[in-house]
Amino acid sequence: MTHYPSDWPDQGPIDVARHDLPHPSSDTEWWYVNSHFTATDGRELALFAAFFRIAAGRDEATGERMHAYAVTWALSDPTSGRYFTESRVDENAPKMAIERIDSGRGSKDPLLNRAMREILERGQIPAPDRIFEGPVCVSLDRLSLDFGGARFDKQADGSYRLQLANAREGIACDLIFRPRKPPTRHGDDGVIPGVYGEEMFYYFIPRCLLEGTITLDGVEQSVAGGEGWYDHEFGGYAVPEASVESHNLGEAPDGVGSTHRRSWNWIAIQLNDGTDVSAYEIVDRLDGDVFKCLVLIDPDGERRTLRSFTLDPGRIWRSTRTFQEYPVSWQLRAPEFGLDLTIEAVFDDQEFVTVISKPAFWEGRCAASGRLNGRPVIGNAYVERTGFENIEDLDDFFTEVGKEVRKSISRVMPLEPTYEQLRELVASKDFDHYMEGVDVPSMAHTLIAPVREITDRGGKSWRSYASLACCDVVGGDSRNFVQWLAIPELMHVGSLIVDDIQDRSMLRRGGPSCHLVYGEAVAINAGTAAYFMTQKLLVSDSISAERKLRLYDLYFQAMRAGHAGQAIDLGGLEALMPYAIETGDVTRLEQRILACHRLKTAVPAGSLARMGAVAGGGSDEQIEAVGSFFEALGMAFQIIDDVLNLRGFRGDLKNRGEDITNGSITLPIAKALARLEREERQRVWDTLQSKPSDERVIAATVERLETCGAFEACVSQARQLVEDGWARTEASLEPSLSRVMLRAFGWFVLERHY
Repeated sequence: MTHYPSDWPDQGPIDVARHDLPHPSSDTEWWYVNSHFTATDGRELALFAAFFRIAAGRDEATGERMHAYAVTWALSDPTSGRYFTESRVDENAPKMAIERIDSGRGSKDPLLNRAMREILERGQIPAPDRIFEGPVCVSLDRLSLDFGGARFDKQADGSYRLQLANAREGIACDLIFRPRKPPTRHGDDGVIPGVYGEEMFYYFIPRCLLEGTITLDGVEQSVAGGEGWYDHEFGGYAVPEASVESHNLGEAPDGVGSTHRRSWNWIAIQLNDGTDVSAYEIVDRLDGDVFKCLVLIDPDGERRTLRSFTLDPGRIWRSTRTFQEYPVSWQLRAPEFGLDLTIEAVFDDQEFVTVISKPAFWEGRCAASGRLNGRPVIGNAYVERTGFENIEDLDDFFTEVGKEVRKSISRVMPLEPTYEQLRELVASKDFDHYMEGVDVPSMAHTLIAPVREITDRGGKSWRSYASLACCDVVGGDSRNFVQWLAIPELMHVGSLIVDDIQDRSMLRRGGPSCHLVYGEAVAINAGTAAYFMTQKLLVSDSISAERKLRLYDLYFQAMRAGHAGQAIDLGGLEALMPYAIETGDVTRLEQRILACHRLKTAVPAGSLARMGAVAGGGSDEQIEAVGSFFEALGMAFQIIDDVLNLRGFRGDLKNRGEDITNGSITLPIAKALARLEREERQRVWDTLQSKPSDERVIAATVERLETCGAFEACVSQARQLVEDGWARTEASLEPSLSRVMLRAFGWFVLERHY
């Protein structure tokens, strides 16, 4: 240990009286506890808390090291399936977050970084993180942490006291952790690598007797039958290159790019025979393991370590807030120790959303069962998993949203429905006689399969995201309305199926249009039926009758507007063309095109956004604000769609120049007519009327529109719509990660390529 800082532990037992204290040499330090206990009302609960102290430069006047502070904690209630979280940061957090973005350690999506920066530059931090409401006080001569009222203190008798409160949720705790085993070193005699290649020192007390009180829903209860766990980790010290290999701690620091690839899994297990296990692994997502260590502490406190173990993920759960994926079951095997355990989450949704560990991590209570040296054992466990993001940018995000939307639709409309499932689509349990004589497989083929033909091909499903995002952005919880994911997609796909027949479109989402597969009659009926299959998804016990009525009104408003817009489309714009050709004045033509876009796309998008905000309990101002913004997004989306139709979609989702082949009069055409000479205007109109299929003719027309500036004029108009819409909206929304997503999504609509 000679080359490590002098304030790190020497060989032998850990002197907790000294090393529980903050370490001046450390760039990063945290104190962590978790616990499993029973409340007076019989509920089995679990709680973890982590206090962070991070070096944040030096005072220019004194040269003393300055620090930033944060605390995260969460309560798991398996009985209700609720997971309460609290994340607090100090007033320096916005500045540090900007520095993190500037150094390349922010999001990999530039639009998300841009949206985040807008909030940070105002000295704000996005919820769910919040700035401490009180001062941060850290004692250097005894363990006493007061992070804005969140406290962790070492008592005179050697116990640890944890005091936390979340007034908004009516949750608090006052818990005492009394060590029952000595402190234990993790890793290589206490030394482990950090995720950035730095070195850390890590010790823990795996078994503590727990006592105290827990407050739930504002009611204080005593804690009984509790076990606690205490961790302390500190360091950030860069090891001299020559020393790395001798300590077998993995790779030395290798640059910012590679640190993004490092992730970790951590498990703390307390078994019923008195044995405790901690398994920890850092993983390079491209190259595999960087470091792993399992520590087993027997009932007498004796420690054994092992590197050769496996921690295999099992069942996967996808969050409907971040759409990240997490394993919620594991198999831990260490044959050398005779250890074979299955670890299962007591409930899936224990995702902690926070800016501190973007965009979220999973940490929660689990149950362990299996065998140790041939004997059956059970126990409680905590699992943390962070850094394994399956989403790196907004493209990935909407791909994952699409997967969840398709899952939602498959539940509503299974391809091989049972009698009861089909009855729910056609009638109800109270009207079972409506199903007399119905052939289930036949109806599934003519009513469900045509809709699934299109939904199952994918799509980015941004309309489905709108409702959930607008529920969260006004302070609601979209997890209560996850079934709504299917509503916008079914409404949209129903329109696509019918529109493709009316427009004689041959290609939809990379495959033949529905009517080419099932015939026009079946497609029309199935597409129309999709509008009404969403009705039962709106039912929720958590919504008042008054709000339900408002939701129905908004939904049918969207339907009315969409069909009115289609009526404009079907009526055609040909009657306005002679005047536009003759004069170059396209005012009325543009107004009519935009009216079609507003009714077909913008109003449904705005209505769905308002529905989400109503469900989330938003104020009238907030409901109208998000609705107005999504109307602007809907208009912008359709304008960009007109441009992409001519320029070409990524992945050939539609035929390039399809609107020219169909003779469609779109906004780029109108913009071009205002910019071209009389003869050129007539030539463009003659080409449209001929509905050309010759690719050379189509390409020449597209080039004419490009060079005259029609496309850029459309993009500029779409951009202005989004910016004006956001300016009207943002003041009514509190800073939050949901708001960051909405802001970034606005830019995403403008820059999309599909």
